[in-house]
Amino acid sequence: MTPVSDESRLQAPRRFPFPKRYRLTKTDEFSSVFGFRRAIKGPYFLLHWRLCSPEEARQGARLGLVVGKKLCRASVGRNRVKRLAREAFRLQRQDFPAVDLILRLGVSLDKAKPRPSKAEMAAEIAGLLRRLSRRLAEPRDAGNPPPAANPAAPEPR
Repeated sequence: MTPVSDESRLQAPRRFPFPKRYRLTKTDEFSSVFGFRRAIKGPYFLLHWRLCSPEEARQGARLGLVVGKKLCRASVGRNRVKRLAREAFRLQRQDFPAVDLILRLGVSLDKAKPRPSKAEMAAEIAGLLRRLSRRLAEPRDAGNPPPAANPAAPEPR
């Protein structure tokens, strides 16, 4: 084993891990996000979100992924979508307050003409995350309660 020089240590990229505590894993967690009925739509994906309660806030932002076999038959394609989503989330996670997110494939990649490239999918996922980050960061006026306080209100467009 060769020792790592100080120069290579300084040039090492910053790590953005994706441990289990940053993931939605339980059915109840997914159901609560889908039940909140807030989503941002893109050409290929939907980004569902729910602000966390103060008790859940210590966990920070968490991500769940839904890539159905009906919409992408090949496991290679489903895994690519998940990998791109995890990477985009890792890079932007620090921009989010305590929020649960679910990225869901909304259209069939098998039937899409033309089929989106890896770069197009990555750009759309990153764009959806940026849009949500900006939406959550903008101040609300006094007449409108924050999104978590009024889940029955329709989403502003």
